[in-house]
Amino acid sequence: MRELSILIASDHPLIRLGLRTILEAQPGWSVVAEAVTGREVVSLALEHRPNLVISSILLPEINGLDAARQVRRELPETEVLILTTQNSDKLMAEAFSAGARGYILKTDNLRLLLTAVETIAQHSPFLSGSASGMLLGGLSKVEPTAPKGFPARRELTTREREIVQLLAEGSSNKEIATKLKISVNTVNAHRTNIMRRLGFHSVTELVRYAIREQLIAA
Repeated sequence: MRELSILIASDHPLIRLGLRTILEAQPGWSVVAEAVTGREVVSLALEHRPNLVISSILLPEINGLDAARQVRRELPETEVLILTTQNSDKLMAEAFSAGARGYILKTDNLRLLLTAVETIAQHSPFLSGSASGMLLGGLSKVEPTAPKGFPARRELTTREREIVQLLAEGSSNKEIATKLKISVNTVNAHRTNIMRRLGFHSVTELVRYAIREQLIAA
């Protein structure tokens, strides 16, 4: 097998340990970093420049899809494999739109994970058998749709999604300003704009929206 450097991302220590054990058992493969948050995914990817990122969708601070989008923008040669429990056409479409090259389920078997890594390392797309009902060629054209009364997540910018996620995770405006290295006034302006754009009047509505959009876990 070819030499392969991998970054793994999950906020569950056992999943990270399991992935590291499985991947490093393959000749030439090495896990160069482990990320717990989406923000760490981006910073560690820039630091280590891995061949591949294997990431969950539900990550603190920045979700896995937005992290993938940032990694692919900064490091176009780094491929991304999404590993999730969600067998969702909408999420698959969003994952490939964000630049991910593969999408497999945590319920898939070990051999399938290794095949996915081998395939994606050669810059070829991969979907698990469980998720193969969608045609790869049309994924990037699929527009996410929202239930009646909810706006689609694509209406928000990347920065606005970051702020929505942090608010839903319970961060204060001051804490968000510190994490994003922006002023509290800027956070307030973003928050006001987000609430107006989404038509929400409370943080509770924002939390429900974040859960529905897989920005945070229920």
